[in-house]
Order: sequence, then structure tokens, then C-alpha cells
Amino acid sequence: MKRFITAACVFLCINLSAQERQIKADSKINQVIVFLTGAQIQRQAIVDIPAGQSQIVFSALSPDIEAQSIQAKGEGAFTILAVNRQDNFLEEQKWGEEKAGLQAQIDQQQEKIEVQRNLIAVLKSEEEMLAKNQTVGTETIGLDLNKLKLALDFQRSRLSEAKNKQLEVQRTINKLTEDLTKLKRQLADLNGKSKTTTSDIVIKVSSNAAVKANLGLKYMVKNASWYPTYDLRATDVSSPIELIYKANVTQRSGEDWKNVNLVLSSGDPSVGGNKPDLRPYLLGDNIRYSPLRNISSVRGRVTDRTDGSALPGVSVQILGTSIATSTDLNGNYSLQIPSKESRVKFSYVGYNSEELSINSEEMNVSLEPSAQQLNEVVVTKSLVGKVAGLNVGYGAQKREALRVPVEAQQTQTNIQFDIKNPYTILSDGKQFKVDIGQFQLKADYEYYAAPKLSPDVFLTARIVDFNDLNLLSGEANIFFEGTFLGKSLINVQNSSDTLAVSLGTDRNVVVKRERVKDFKDQQFIGSNQRAVRSFTIDIKNRKSQKINLVVEDQLPVSTSGDITVEKQEISSAELEDATGKLTWKMELQPNEQKKLALKYLVKYPKGRIINLE
Repeated sequence: MKRFITAACVFLCINLSAQERQIKADSKINQVIVFLTGAQIQRQAIVDIPAGQSQIVFSALSPDIEAQSIQAKGEGAFTILAVNRQDNFLEEQKWGEEKAGLQAQIDQQQEKIEVQRNLIAVLKSEEEMLAKNQTVGTETIGLDLNKLKLALDFQRSRLSEAKNKQLEVQRTINKLTEDLTKLKRQLADLNGKSKTTTSDIVIKVSSNAAVKANLGLKYMVKNASWYPTYDLRATDVSSPIELIYKANVTQRSGEDWKNVNLVLSSGDPSVGGNKPDLRPYLLGDNIRYSPLRNISSVRGRVTDRTDGSALPGVSVQILGTSIATSTDLNGNYSLQIPSKESRVKFSYVGYNSEELSINSEEMNVSLEPSAQQLNEVVVTKSLVGKVAGLNVGYGAQKREALRVPVEAQQTQTNIQFDIKNPYTILSDGKQFKVDIGQFQLKADYEYYAAPKLSPDVFLTARIVDFNDLNLLSGEANIFFEGTFLGKSLINVQNSSDTLAVSLGTDRNVVVKRERVKDFKDQQFIGSNQRAVRSFTIDIKNRKSQKINLVVEDQLPVSTSGDITVEKQEISSAELEDATGKLTWKMELQPNEQKKLALKYLVKYPKGRIINLE
């Protein structure tokens, strides 16, 4: 019996000793590397480690830590034996008093709306009852005119009263619903993502003597991202173009990044204004002619699938690129796309993500709440906030960063922007804008028109040797001659040493294409049919300065041996035989006009149906 008690005491003492050796690290985030998807957090802590084995606990960390990404490093005379991650249910992320108060107001508001809806139901029932009881008198007694008048007056009065009351109640419901939406948005603003648990990382160490240790901890978290956007400003076609490079950073990792060294990386561990492009114009059996319409942008609205309410702050990203945006307060979005074959991903905390192929310029999406994430998320509908010393000579061109709080480093696989000034980015899902660079760039301006597809004339800027700017593909806001023209796309993936950027349309350059009809358009000669198509392209420069203009059109391309195409007039255009593309390049003086002619002949057997424009 004494042996049993002694053994139990020894076991208890060992357990108490082990518990006493658990040391809580007072750590601080000193650096965050934000990737296109996800972020790496770096923490630092100074810890007094006693002799023997101890457990150093980094507590109240993000619940979204990826366990396989955890790295621990230390300076001092000790050995790291193991590193583990565990959920901490004792240190829950608490709702503040203001959040709890808002939730109570939301509950009260919903009850008021329900009461008013019940009142409308009662009024409608009374209205139906009055409509059913309209008989005055009986078959034996007959019709009493006084009773009829009284009955009609009563019914008119009650129906009017019921209708007016319903209108009044509906107005009350509308006002209550509007207030409820504001309360929900305010609550979401306070806590875009609140989880019921946090994470602990426990580092087991061994030391022969007491030592003061400098411990570093790195780990990856989800629900953090950034994407680039640009402002392009041009005064006129003879001035340099100003490029402002920005990053849009957002995170809902569950821990605030306060006063940290921020690094933006183009890596991804998870691995409008565009001019139209002509497609080959093919002729043959079972080929129906139609000028293919290019999709250069997509827009739409994102809603909750359960109640149809708008979802603000939804991430909308072109898969495999850095091109992204987020929905506004009404759930609306618009995004420039690099090609029709692109796929877009819609993701939002607490909801299942959707990946869709872009097949239309308008794509409305409803997201379904995730059963798994809703068990963790308290609030789901959240509101979403200089390359250093660069002075490069390029001929007569001078490019200079106007602000210098960023240093860019290019590695073998990605680009990193080290933001020199510390930033604070809270875990509320709001977008935070960070300036990366601002440059004055020499650009060659050129106008482009494809009047077969669009009556608009597009201004493009060609920027050479832009690679040292470390640009990523992203949307650009276009400003020309002091006016906002809309959005375009900077697509560096399809560029070599020259970056072509569409600056939108210019109404002062007019290109008009018209078909010239002739009685000889359709002829039958022998066993063949002959069809002639003739067009004129009128061009006018209404600007006060000369411009360079590129006009594109096309000839049809035969896919059958018994169909031939003969060009008859192309006004000295450059012709690509394989695709049929015609290109005219010209310089237009102020107020100068030009006219181009396009005429071709198509021969094909009688009885064949060929679709021509």
C-alpha cells in the first residue's frame, strides 16, 4: 500500500513538474509575407528557458494555421526537440460589448419585422372575408336599397381602411428592413470573421542550463491575399504616361497584423477598355458566318443563395493570374479579363467557393453557405482596404520613382516588394491599399480600329523595356486628358519587351465602315455562283494634333477546294494569307480625312449555301 502511494506521489510530482515547465511566450509579429493567396507570419519572442526540458507555448494564434508550414528557429544554448500545433478552446476570440449589443438590436429588429408581416396577413384575411360577404337581402325578402347603401358604404370604408393600413405597414417593414441591413453591415464591419477557437504552437526544447533564448516562429495562414491595380494617366499623345502601382491587401486570418514589416510576393502557394481582335473569317460547308465577339470584361452581382441578399467583399479572381477584384456594398463587381477562355473564382469566408468559365459579359453568381465554415464563423457578411531609388535612363526617357518606401527583389520564381514603412492590417476583411511605385514612362501612342467589329476607335500606349518595373497582370483605371475613361487590363503574360495598354476610346477619331451595294453582287455563270462584297471605310481625325492609326479588317478564308476567294481591292493593305487579316497603318494630320476600299469576289458551286456578310 505504501509503495502504491509513493508511486502515485512520484507520478503526480512529475506531472506537476511538467506543467510548471510550460512557458508562455510573449510573442510579436514582426514580418508578414503576403502571397497572392495566403500569407506567411513571422513571430519573435524572448524567453527565459530553465535547465531541462520545457514547453514554450505561442498562444492565441490564427485558427487557420497550416500545420505543415510551421518552422521554429532559435538563438541560444538549447535544442528544439519538437514543434506541434493544437487548438485552444480556452482562449476563445470574444465578442466585444458593442458587437453583442448590435446582435441584440438585430434580433429585436427581426422580431419587429415579423410582427408587421403578421399584421399584413391579418389585414389580407379581413379583405378576403369582406370580398366573400357581398350578398344583401334574400330571395324571399328582396333587395332593400337602404341596406344596400349601408352595406356598400361599410364595405368601401373597411376595404379602404384595410388597404391603407397595409400600405402603412409595408412602409414600416421597408424602414425596419433598411435599418436591419445597416445594423448587419455595422456588425460585419466590426468583426468580418470571428472564430470560436484559436491556435497554440508548442515548441518543446531542452537546455543543460538556464538560458535567455531568442525564438522565431514562421507559419502559413489562409484567408489572406493581395492583388495589384494601376492608375494610368496621360495628358495627351505627346506626353509621358504616369503609372501608379498599388496593392490591395486583405486578410481574415483571425489575428491582427499591427505595425508589421509587410512584404508582398507574387508567389501563390495554393497554386472594358480592351481593343477587339479579329478572328479568321472562314467559308465552307456547315460554317455559318458570324463576326466573333470578343469578351474583354465581365460584370455581375454576387448574392447569398439562401435569401438572395448581396454579398459585399467577395473575392473575384481570374484563375492562374494576379487579376482580381472584390464586390462592392451591393454585391456588384466588374473585372477585365485576358481572354474568353478564362475561368473566374468567387470566394468568400463562410461560403463554398465557385469556379466558372467565362462565357458571357454578365455573370451573376449565388454562393451557398458552407455548413462546415458556418459552424466556425460568427459573422459571415463582412465589408471588405515605389520601387526604391529607381532612376533608369532609356535614351531620352527618364523613369523615376516619385516615392521610395518600397524595395523590389526578383527571385527565380517570384517578385517580392519589401514595404519599408510599417503597416497595420486588421483581420476584418477590409481592403487596405499599399503604394508600390509611381513612374513617369515614355510611351508611343497609337490608335486602333476594327470597324467590322466596333465603331469605336481605341487609343493604345506602347511602353518599351518595362520589365524592371516588376509589374504583375492587373486592372488599370484609365485617365486621359483629365477624364476617367474606364478600366483596362495590363496583361504582362502576353508581352515581350513592349507593353501595349489600351487607354479606352476616343470620339475625336472617327472610322466608319459601310457596304457598297451593286446589282452585280450576285451572279450565276456556268455551274458556279459569284458573290461580290464591297465596302468603304471612311476615316477622319478631328483632333488638333497628328495621330498614328492602325485599321484592321479581313478577307474570308476558304476551307473547301471548290470555294475560291479573290481580292479585288484592298487599298494597299498588308494581307496575312493564312488568316485573311488586312492591316492599314497611317499617319493622319489634324482634321485629315481618308477613304479605304475593300472588295472581294467569292466563287462557289450552284446549290451551295454560303453565309457571307
